[in-house]
Amino acid sequence: MRSIVCLMAVLCLVLMSTAAVYGQGAAPGAGIKLPEPKYDGNVSVEKALKERRSVRVYKDSPLSVAEVSQVLFAAQGITEPGRGLRTAPSARARYYLTVYLFAGNVTGLEPGMYRYVPQGHSLALVTDGESKGRLYKAAGQAPIDKAPAALVIAGSRARATNESWMYLEAGHAAQNVYLQCVPLGLGTVVMAGFNADAVDKAIGLPAGERTLYIMPLGRK
Repeated sequence: MRSIVCLMAVLCLVLMSTAAVYGQGAAPGAGIKLPEPKYDGNVSVEKALKERRSVRVYKDSPLSVAEVSQVLFAAQGITEPGRGLRTAPSARARYYLTVYLFAGNVTGLEPGMYRYVPQGHSLALVTDGESKGRLYKAAGQAPIDKAPAALVIAGSRARATNESWMYLEAGHAAQNVYLQCVPLGLGTVVMAGFNADAVDKAIGLPAGERTLYIMPLGRK
């Protein structure tokens, strides 16, 4: 009997730790470790460039945490830890961008708004619940509503000595997301036709940050 009780206790601890990793019941600000991204694939850069398209309609199926992990790494992942260099270039290596994930239907990840943390390749919960719904209502762009997830690429107006640099940097990161979606069989589209002030307010961006791009994600 004692051994059964011990086994049940161990199973509970395993389930609790798994929930913490993937955001189940995580508190705001809690760190959620993402799966390690892959650094090699079966689609060449040339093929990804040829097949890159803007996709606005997505299948009604969830994304996996591994797929989200790979896309976030492509956007702003660290490629040289010693110097903190990332997948997208930045003027003077200042890195003005913050990428937010709005999870709606991601297997193993509770719905909510998450901030991608390049150092350690993790997510920090910002707000739980139907955050993607608020993003959709503020932006008024139909693809966001049906997509299982969306990215918001925000720029730091407070840190940018030349504000145009953060817009250029957002373009670099967005193209990385486009190209990464090809081997994953995912689709995305860059959206900038929205009222940035309304979106910033609706999703609660920190003071000094500005929404530059919204990129819904889903299966083609």
